[in-house]
Amino acid sequence: MKINAYALALASLLGVAGLTASQRPPAEKGLKDYYKSYFPVGVAVSPRALQNPAEVALILQQFNSLTPENDMKMGPIHPDSTRWNWGPADAIVDFAQAHHLKVRGHNLCWHEQTPRWIFKNPDGSQVSKAHLLKRLHDHIDAVVKRYKGKIYAWDVVNEAIADNPNEFLRNSDWYKICGEDFIAEAFRYAHAADPSAVLFYNDYNTERPEKMERVYKLLKKLKDAKVPIDAVGLQGHWSLVEPTEQELRTTIERFASLGLKVQVTELDVSVYPWEKDRRAKRPDESDAYTPDMQAKQSAQYAMFFKVFRDEAKAGRLTGVTFWNISDHYSWLDTYPVVGRKNHPLLFDENFKPKPAYYEVVKF
Repeated sequence: MKINAYALALASLLGVAGLTASQRPPAEKGLKDYYKSYFPVGVAVSPRALQNPAEVALILQQFNSLTPENDMKMGPIHPDSTRWNWGPADAIVDFAQAHHLKVRGHNLCWHEQTPRWIFKNPDGSQVSKAHLLKRLHDHIDAVVKRYKGKIYAWDVVNEAIADNPNEFLRNSDWYKICGEDFIAEAFRYAHAADPSAVLFYNDYNTERPEKMERVYKLLKKLKDAKVPIDAVGLQGHWSLVEPTEQELRTTIERFASLGLKVQVTELDVSVYPWEKDRRAKRPDESDAYTPDMQAKQSAQYAMFFKVFRDEAKAGRLTGVTFWNISDHYSWLDTYPVVGRKNHPLLFDENFKPKPAYYEVVKF
């Protein structure tokens, strides 16, 4: 892809319907520029997006950090015990290096997108705790060392807290076989592989008070045990109705009280209320992105970024990453409701800024 393709695509992004010339931001400015004194602004990408001139132009204009959306997860990168699939992850890191972008690694240990072989012996029986921890060590050691010096932060353990408020840790195969030891060991393995990397625990719904307290309990146990954890990621899969400003501030400050830095790692603002379980779209459901939805989404984004700026000034918040580039594609188009179009990001399906974008940058 040549630089003139970037320039042409970038020029197409500048026409913003309904805005006067004085209302439009300078063409060369993006989120990364508005927030340069606060924190890096990142985005989750796929190798396919990096082949699209319009998406490349938007990335380079707006963001200064990348996260591989799926390509560093255990299943995609290590599909069987003898095979590694480095190509897609390498492509993202190489792009970041070429354009002087930071990279967040995502993720090293998760209950989903984990290859089944890792929990099994060759005869199909369940692997022992010692054997599973050895496999976890070998996986983390290989991945982190490959990108040492190129990835500044890792989501080491992802979503270990149970969804059920009456439980503590998720009853995953990691937990069934290893108990809670896999969490601390994952951080130790990652730190040994790259002592300079910033190591995160990452989870969703962290702003709901009962889950916040369970996450806090886990983080405190890790800190008290001198586990090398540096930070916590609030995924930020939010909506028009949650979290409230007070919930968000309380969560950031609660976790920071442990001496941990905080980042928002997977930000989007769904125009639909939260649902956890996948389901089919109902006949009465519309994909309409109504003026009311747009107004509420703009207000939410404005509030969130006001909190982010305040918390960054206080030294607690160190980064914000969006989960996908624009409404052209969002994981929320297929989850939790299959086939229902969502509109959760700051850029529309044609890669143009939405009203919410201007709320975020007008401070």
